[in-house]
Amino acid sequence: MAQSKNPSKDRLWRNARLATLSESLPGLGIVEKGAVAVRDGRIAYAGTEEELPAPLAALERIDCEGRWITPGLIDCHTHLVHAGNRAHEFELRLAGATYEEVAKAGGGIVSSVKALRAASEEDLLRETLPRLDALITEGVTTVEVKSGYGLDLDNERKSLKVARLLENERPVSICTTFLGAHALPPEADGDKQAYIDRVANEMLPAIAAEGLADAVDGFCEGIAFSPDQIAQVFRAAQKHGLPVKLHADQLSNLHGAKLAAEFGALSVDHMEYTDEAGVMAMAKAATVAVLLPGAFYFIREKQLPPVEQLRRHGVKIAIATDSNPGTSPLTSLLLTMNMSATLFRLTVDECIAGVTREAARALGILAETGTLEAGKWADLAIWDIERPAELVYRMGFNPLHQRIWRGQ
Repeated sequence: MAQSKNPSKDRLWRNARLATLSESLPGLGIVEKGAVAVRDGRIAYAGTEEELPAPLAALERIDCEGRWITPGLIDCHTHLVHAGNRAHEFELRLAGATYEEVAKAGGGIVSSVKALRAASEEDLLRETLPRLDALITEGVTTVEVKSGYGLDLDNERKSLKVARLLENERPVSICTTFLGAHALPPEADGDKQAYIDRVANEMLPAIAAEGLADAVDGFCEGIAFSPDQIAQVFRAAQKHGLPVKLHADQLSNLHGAKLAAEFGALSVDHMEYTDEAGVMAMAKAATVAVLLPGAFYFIREKQLPPVEQLRRHGVKIAIATDSNPGTSPLTSLLLTMNMSATLFRLTVDECIAGVTREAARALGILAETGTLEAGKWADLAIWDIERPAELVYRMGFNPLHQRIWRGQ
């Protein structure tokens, strides 16, 4: 991720209520009558005003007037860089077509592949920025962006380059993920293994050598790739020093969660059909569960992810928009929190942690962001709310007062 583009001012935000998300405190890590001091873009202090070190009290002061401060929000699973939309497929599904039927008819991911291949970098950047802006407007300071709509080296490279360019256009941190094993391109003539060989032996090494990806992902599903094929990609990722994550168990249980855990994956995402053995494997590997209620809602899934099992085995839970043109055209983390509570029965604390601390954990960047603690980037969201539950409770309402990215 890029460093700050402009020097940030050293400041003290005071007279605030903090949801620090610190694991050393219970719940949301709430601090009443709190203050956050920032130096050189990083948090120098987050705690009570009463215990503020004297040297920091001299910093330029901003009175928060009792507002709440949380860590900046993190969207840890998106397909933000894409061309066009798939509103026509939405109509087909409303008329009764299934996700699999749409895909077999030449729609689905392949239709987005055709659109992306026809788009220039400039086109992609222009189309992506409004989606990014929608997230930023709600206090998002870090966004993960996957490729996966190019499905050949040139177009996967193009997607990831555009994702990297987003940091030059907006004050935001971008984590990039290579998702070459997303779907079978039309020119593959149905030969999944030959395509996976190209992903593992040609595309991934080139992407890694150019430093375009922070992680590697895959889609382990009957309509995508088998566990053995995903394992081949993951072995290649390990060889090139890239962490892995996996779209797993969304439409069926191919034991993708267990497979991902065996490779020490950062996260397993979707998980509607994950069984208890998969959950236990994730717990052992400290792999984060990323739940995606937007896709669950949009394609009218009925199978709920195993939330109680995740809790029982101590698996950390993150949530994300899964922003993509086909199954979750969602660009609101606030609405994602509400969906996670209403559809998956997550608690308020789980929802807020899921878009801050646990989202950072799912991206492997918890040492740098995700909580209000000294030493981390000063990524803050300041809210006009009376209690944190309002962030989860409301729909279509944005109570953000101010967003701070790396002290700016």
